[in-house]
Amino acid sequence: MTAEPVHHWPVPPQDGYTVDDLLTLPDLPPHTELIDGSLVFVSPQRDFHSIVVDLLASGLRRTVPPEFKVRREMVVVIDKRNGPEPDVCVLRAGAVRSTKQTYYQVRDVLLAVEVVSPSSESRDRDTKPHKYATAGIPHFWRVEMAGADELPVVHVFELDKEAHAYVPTGTYRDSLKLTVPFDIDIDLTEIDQF
Repeated sequence: MTAEPVHHWPVPPQDGYTVDDLLTLPDLPPHTELIDGSLVFVSPQRDFHSIVVDLLASGLRRTVPPEFKVRREMVVVIDKRNGPEPDVCVLRAGAVRSTKQTYYQVRDVLLAVEVVSPSSESRDRDTKPHKYATAGIPHFWRVEMAGADELPVVHVFELDKEAHAYVPTGTYRDSLKLTVPFDIDIDLTEIDQF
């Protein structure tokens, strides 16, 4: 007698999944993303990831101008086959329409932040930044754990609109002080307080 499988995984459509599928398929694991028509299931978070997301979201909320809002782990619809979920994003306040909202449009995103995890290195370093740049998100941060002290290092990028690619503008340790996209001052060593 054959045992019943524990999970019934959805069978992908011939042309891949769409954002509509991502937003309506029942019982998808939390934080499932859609990349090039494929569902990407996210591995359990490490403590570093969770703490850094909290630290950055909190720091951004302290200085964000009223015309923008900070959100964490929300789907950003790029196109029919791409709905990634940045760890943190800053978006136009007008894009926030309801507390029941489950996604935002890419045109409303000013900054996307990815905190690199071992299971998402390639996506966070290559795939997602490429898609964010091509879609026109003006600012991107990639955050990695560095050194024996395991503090975050923030790699900051700005969009080269003609090349549709990100250009590095700085690497920040200990303190993240920026004037774009608005005045930002985050003490990265506060990670031990979260």
